[in-house]
Amino acid sequence: MEDVKIILAFIWVATMLCFLLGDVLRIYAGDFKSGEIGGKPVSHKMYFGMAIIMVIPIVMVVLTVILDFPVNGWVNIIVAIFFFVFNLIGIKGYKAYDVFLLVVSFIFNTLTVWYAVTRLLA
Repeated sequence: MEDVKIILAFIWVATMLCFLLGDVLRIYAGDFKSGEIGGKPVSHKMYFGMAIIMVIPIVMVVLTVILDFPVNGWVNIIVAIFFFVFNLIGIKGYKAYDVFLLVVSFIFNTLTVWYAVTRLLA
């Protein structure tokens, strides 16, 4: 039982690191201009929204460890599906390294759902 929680927590850490690596590569590749996204200025509300999106995997690590099943499983499934859809919607227009990292994150989202469903059905 605890093994699935640990596996899910590590998958969320790996997902978060994929997102972070994409951000770092964008900076080093010169694909990032401070204060802009797609040539448009970024507002403080947009930064706040980005912060919320990026903190979700961190929160999921904690929730995965402290919540009990079945709530744990459902939270993991819902959030993993959200990220899968969210990233799928925004995948066009990305550079090859971003697409690669998003595909890896899709695999992590799929694994999250699979482990959570498997645990719920056990």
